[in-house]
Amino acid sequence: MAATGEAVRGEVVDRIILKGMTFYGRHGVLPEEKDKGQPFVVDLVLYLDLEQAALADDLGCTVDYSRVFEAVRQIVEGDRFDLIEAMARDISEQVMARFPVTGVRVRVKKPKAPLGGIIQYVAVSMRRWRGRDR
Repeated sequence: MAATGEAVRGEVVDRIILKGMTFYGRHGVLPEEKDKGQPFVVDLVLYLDLEQAALADDLGCTVDYSRVFEAVRQIVEGDRFDLIEAMARDISEQVMARFPVTGVRVRVKKPKAPLGGIIQYVAVSMRRWRGRDR
């Protein structure tokens, strides 16, 4: 690995991980999901070069993950989506637009999906990159 936080192939390998962010939202296709609401769990991986932040020990050289947490909270608790696919897309787009990251991976889990049986969760996962196809 090069000292700049880049792998040999040029892929960013540095990450900030926010795992298990849990918020209450009113999302879903069924009327009771929109009325009663349920918890949603969001895992987020931010891809960016962390070398300058590590060297300078300066928050200004990285992404303030408290701001990312609040941005995700606003989406999950404030917006309304029928599909968790749409929620995941909105989270990824807003994070990419608001923060200096190279890429983002978002996973939205719906642990109380009304499927009529026992399931740990239903989830969708998306990965997006700035300015290049992956």
